[in-house]
Amino acid sequence: MHRTQVMFEEKHYQFLKKLSEQGNKSISQLLREIIDSYAAKTGAFSLSSIAGIAEDHKAYGRDHDRWLYKKK
Repeated sequence: MHRTQVMFEEKHYQFLKKLSEQGNKSISQLLREIIDSYAAKTGAFSLSSIAGIAEDHKAYGRDHDRWLYKKK
């Protein structure tokens, strides 16, 4: 994990503090859950979001020797 510092307006801090007390969780845990929820809704951590990023219609797995070692 990484440690970071975040500045909140008072109303945001009080909201997070209240939620964390109600859920018996730290504010850090609450923020991680909020981020995970948002990421799940948007697909931010989904592997499908990078599908086809390196797609090449000329090079196929069966041709790896030809591309790597210039074999025919």
